[in-house]
Amino acid sequence: MEKTSLNLIKLDTTNEKYLQDIIDDKYFGYPLAPLLTAESRLQDKEQSSVAYFSMEFGLAPSVYHTFKSANPLSPANLLARHEVFSNMKDMDYYHFLPVNKMLDLPIYSGGLGVLAGDTLKSAADLGISLVGVGILWTKGYFKQKFWFRAGGQLPDQLAWDPHSYPGLIPLKPKVKINISGQELTLKLWKYYIYSHDLKQVVPLILLDSNLEENPEYFRDLTDQLYRSTNGWIKICQRAILGMAGVKALEALGYNINKYHLNEGHAAFAFVEKAKTENPEKLKKMFAYTCHTPVEAGHDRFDLQELQHTLGAEATEIIKRFGRDEKHPNQGNLTLLAMSTSEHANAVAQKHGEVTRLQFPNYREKIQSITNGVHTHTWISQSVRDLLNKHKDVLGEWENYPNLLAHVQNLKSDQKFRQDLWQAHHENKKILAKFLESWYFDEQAFTIAWARRLAPYKRPGLLLRDTNRLLDIAKRLGPIQIIIAGKAHPADVPASIHMDEMMEKITMLNGERKSLRICFLENYDTYFAKMLTSSVDVWLNNPLPPFEASGTSGMKAIVNGVLQLSTLDGWVVEAADMKIGKIFGYVPPPGKIGDENDLKMDEDAEALYKSLEELIPLYNKKDPAWIDMMINCLAASSFFNTQRMVAEYREKIWQV
Repeated sequence: MEKTSLNLIKLDTTNEKYLQDIIDDKYFGYPLAPLLTAESRLQDKEQSSVAYFSMEFGLAPSVYHTFKSANPLSPANLLARHEVFSNMKDMDYYHFLPVNKMLDLPIYSGGLGVLAGDTLKSAADLGISLVGVGILWTKGYFKQKFWFRAGGQLPDQLAWDPHSYPGLIPLKPKVKINISGQELTLKLWKYYIYSHDLKQVVPLILLDSNLEENPEYFRDLTDQLYRSTNGWIKICQRAILGMAGVKALEALGYNINKYHLNEGHAAFAFVEKAKTENPEKLKKMFAYTCHTPVEAGHDRFDLQELQHTLGAEATEIIKRFGRDEKHPNQGNLTLLAMSTSEHANAVAQKHGEVTRLQFPNYREKIQSITNGVHTHTWISQSVRDLLNKHKDVLGEWENYPNLLAHVQNLKSDQKFRQDLWQAHHENKKILAKFLESWYFDEQAFTIAWARRLAPYKRPGLLLRDTNRLLDIAKRLGPIQIIIAGKAHPADVPASIHMDEMMEKITMLNGERKSLRICFLENYDTYFAKMLTSSVDVWLNNPLPPFEASGTSGMKAIVNGVLQLSTLDGWVVEAADMKIGKIFGYVPPPGKIGDENDLKMDEDAEALYKSLEELIPLYNKKDPAWIDMMINCLAASSFFNTQRMVAEYREKIWQV
């Protein structure tokens, strides 16, 4: 490879093994030219570019754009053993899921990270000059292990090898920041995200404190995502993302015109810039996305601890722009980001209403830009092939996902309707084969609840009354249920929900003829793609209005999978699209309500009634079911990150 190209990438060539994968015109098996073009644009002083900061990035490389390497993959980067907790205990003890795949780049925990990853992909698809900034979590989030004797999860450390992960490269520059009066050195890594057609690229810069020159307590700062053992570690991690992230962009020579903070975790980026630049002028360069109305999602830190960790200069800036309104001895990162950004946005129309109620002083600034998903990552091959057969009606939908709205013109096409049902069942065959040891049947009605376990998401709602659920299955036909997700180890209420769910699953042991329930261990993007394309109904039952957006259901509709949902998040905007069934509690207009009042009993009753209406439609292959599948595909024309990123470009970034 030419020296000028290596200099442009800023690859650390100390280890020559990376040169085996960056040769001639290839980068780990992908075209090199778009990568060089992207680097040139980012370093061009005449080019407007965006830096997108996020604490986590879920890129799904095991299912989308998997890099190839001439070097062997470390066993630490393979996922080959995967357990299931079900109401068929004999199967759980003797069988594992047939998984043998590359570990997803473990720098994300859930939906926020996957949204960030999808954002980078769509930025690449749209040819936007953009760079992602994140952290290389050397122990990931955590490895979930089920406790089979009593139910629940046992969190374990994840050990993976960044040095042999395909596509991930170390860089020459290092950056330094001051933490608690000491110098912290950070190594930089880079991972490239290609557009769906491989013609354009967005780089992702990742910061790593695990260096020999750092003391042990500094080396551990980037080991685990959302480590919440003490406030000092959390402050340090946010300083690494925000402050060191700014320094990393400078060290790489990138010309950034807009700094986009995906959540308040990166709010210290403004603080770092404000040390040397006029804060009021800086505001025009910053944008902020708020992702949650849940109280625990807003970082607050004691000002004295901030001063001890970040120094007096930084703390004065935080006091000026981010002092908590109710607790003046604390710095509030949400307020810091909100007050120092020219643009702020919520992630759904309903979330915008809630956010303006929560932060009335900034209501004029807060826009609503609804989240989406990256169509090319989440669409199944069978559905993609079907849509490509109808380009005469749909047009070049792969380049312009908004054209999927035209699928409504195929509603009266009987061949298309049959083929859509068949495409769905091709996906169900894959799922049934995957879970064959648990007797899954491709013909049986199958529903999934899969996402991060949190109390307001009400993971146990479907199992609230197992006798009622079993009665429905015996009267209307077998039901197959798949559950997946992790509860943060420090989230005691979520862990209690999980324990209760597993106890109820155990109580249903022996009822597998009517009701088969599988709880999958270590839910990740690989399982997300399989489930969102292969179940019949995607269940989404958060307590309104505490789900800011939610994106798992968006992954399902791009595959024609029906929604069974409460009226919250993105579903509020799809309420009239007839993409399934909406049920449950709706808060009074203008009221946020109490996130601790989960309304489990009344909403469980509404959920069971909805199931009683949906299951016969599926079992009879009622034409109304196919109509709703087509409506789902049409709705996906809006709920995608290509539309979302285009809105960011127009309304916020203006590049």
